[in-house]
Amino acid sequence: MSNTKLTRRGLIKTGAVAGAAGLTLPSYLRADTQPGYLNQPQGSTVTLGFNVPQSGPYADEGADELRAYQLAVEHLNGEGDGGMMNTFTSKALQGNGILGKKVEYVTGDTQTKSDAARASAKSMIEKDGAVMITGGSSSGVAVAVQALCQEAGVIFMAGLTHSNDTTGKDRRANGFRHFFNSYMSGAALAPVLAANYGTDRKAYHLTADYNWGYTTEEAVKSSTEAMGWETVNAVKTPLTQTDFSSYIAPVLQSGADTLVLNHYGGNMVNSLTNAVQFGLRDRQVNGKDFQIVVPLYSRLMAKGAGANVKGIFGSTNWHWSLTDEGSKAFVKSFGTKYGFPPSQAAHTCYVQALLYADACERAGTFNPCGVVEALEGFEFDGMGNGKTLYRADDHQCFKDVLVVKGKENPTSEFDLLEIVEVTPVDQVTYTPDHPQFAGGSLGTCNSGA
Repeated sequence: MSNTKLTRRGLIKTGAVAGAAGLTLPSYLRADTQPGYLNQPQGSTVTLGFNVPQSGPYADEGADELRAYQLAVEHLNGEGDGGMMNTFTSKALQGNGILGKKVEYVTGDTQTKSDAARASAKSMIEKDGAVMITGGSSSGVAVAVQALCQEAGVIFMAGLTHSNDTTGKDRRANGFRHFFNSYMSGAALAPVLAANYGTDRKAYHLTADYNWGYTTEEAVKSSTEAMGWETVNAVKTPLTQTDFSSYIAPVLQSGADTLVLNHYGGNMVNSLTNAVQFGLRDRQVNGKDFQIVVPLYSRLMAKGAGANVKGIFGSTNWHWSLTDEGSKAFVKSFGTKYGFPPSQAAHTCYVQALLYADACERAGTFNPCGVVEALEGFEFDGMGNGKTLYRADDHQCFKDVLVVKGKENPTSEFDLLEIVEVTPVDQVTYTPDHPQFAGGSLGTCNSGA
């Protein structure tokens, strides 16, 4: 497969064989005997496919995702301290792999490109026998790979994907998202922005030119305009852009007093750096101090942008400074193994790997349709973000959302963001037919038979 790196690794230890006893299951799920699903594991191992950006603008996130997946495999196979398996409210996982089969894995490089991501996922399914695909740090990639997995008949556990489309118009029965979305960012951010910057603002949006950028722009515009802000312009920027100077200069002449950067990863680092170089943070416009907003933040982005993030608000799915037992357990495990705290990308991917394995255990099968049934409507806790629901209608997780800002006086290169608001799940919950999510249909699960 051209332009795609694939490697196989496996971890060798397993714990004592144990099952999730006492579960009441539909008759067709009580034993793994149903015929005709794709890549039914044979022998003593099961193969998972980790499809992450190992190159391209989101490669930092991809590297941390892969670290998290490797840690999850260790814990599933009974190695290490068990991490969040110890705090997860479901007790189906026993550290003996999944359904007694040792977990092995293959990896692919999405390159932050939909075509490359589909090619690597296809190879892992067809050549390596992967029974589940997970990963990605781009919503364009997530939508493309989710559709492929639906067609092939395997489960897709999305990694870092924030676009409304993933569980909106492009939702699929075989796909599941733990990460929050654009609508949730807008709903969480708007009250904080109003409290700190007022309700009379003129905003200029720079937006990554793909589905994540579009839905994030829409979500932030609708939430801020509802509280009184005016949008003076919204300009699309290529995902491949590295120098945003030509996009920042017009902001100076626009009359805007707020710049919203609907950028992620290296794009956000570069566009924020250019904005600071142009002196935007030192300007006054319309009698107000000029402000910059980053709707989707990550620790890795903050590290890349350095002092430029000070005082800038944004939202995040999870942060390593959370003090719940699940977050502390994950931070300890990850930090012991790698020497630094995990990112939100690492967290969501680790959790997705455990949630998939747990669903297989509770269903008693790797059959995708059994996994779908086990995940739909599943409520859990102990994995950060408080109580969480995998909603059956759209396969979106609902949980608390964090609003953060860049720290004025960080104590280390990892201590760059501070949590300013834990937005309760009720404030970011919407109906499946909300206009920002309309037009999609899950369809039915595909087992690949």
